[in-house]
Amino acid sequence: MNEQEQTNYSRIAEAIEYIRAHYKEQPGLDEVAEKVHLSPFHFQRIFTEWAGISPKKFLQYISIQHAKELLNQSQPTLFDIADTVGLSSTSRLHDLFIKIEGMTPGEYKNSGENLSIQYSFSDTPFGKILVASTSSGICQLTFIESEQDGLTRLQSVFSNASYTHAVNEMHENALRIFSMDWSKLKQIKLHLKGTDFQLKVWEALLKIPVGTLTTYGDIASKIYKPSASRAVGTAIGSNPIAFLIPCHRVIQTSGNIGGYMWGPTRKTAIIGWEAAKIEGTK
Repeated sequence: MNEQEQTNYSRIAEAIEYIRAHYKEQPGLDEVAEKVHLSPFHFQRIFTEWAGISPKKFLQYISIQHAKELLNQSQPTLFDIADTVGLSSTSRLHDLFIKIEGMTPGEYKNSGENLSIQYSFSDTPFGKILVASTSSGICQLTFIESEQDGLTRLQSVFSNASYTHAVNEMHENALRIFSMDWSKLKQIKLHLKGTDFQLKVWEALLKIPVGTLTTYGDIASKIYKPSASRAVGTAIGSNPIAFLIPCHRVIQTSGNIGGYMWGPTRKTAIIGWEAAKIEGTK
């Protein structure tokens, strides 16, 4: 790290500490930039390069994290929470939850209460898989070590939802992809919970052709965040829909396979399987 990079790092570290300490006042870009002796324009650019997100988005994450901690406590009102985290109204708290958590504060508090989820298990060429859906679409498709472990992980996402072990048409359509039958793909709907950034990354993954590999940097460029490769990697690692949202098609620029939520061996096997299938259709 050269002298300029060290200086920039020190400034960003100072800015992060300032935002953490003053998030209740919801400091603006100009205020934080002044504290680290940079113009708002340069501060915005340097912060985004180092953190992978803008100062405004970082402040939102800090605010929402504190709001989540308050929601997990006794019985605070939404007004009390909005006031405590420095938001001017409950509507701002509501909008922030929708944008970052993909659900309302009430839905977060209730952990999926009144949400009905159907789940089933199936064998694939790459091991056993759990597929789960709501009335809106597939909410989870994940490789599992055991059925109990898979169900426990699913229930940890929405602890108050009702669960039914049943195979439905959505499950069947989604699982056809493992037999290279894409005739029903347009009928598959997804029920995803994620931040705006995560959803943009997952959408970009859906556009990677079968049998094709890309890099974290390429995905960052496709969502117009060329300096956010690290944040892209984190979003890819949070993908709740295995195979269907093809995070296995993203590798490191060096050519190394890179990480995979369900193991690098499985990732390598899937890449090879897809390549062989495509070659066989030529």
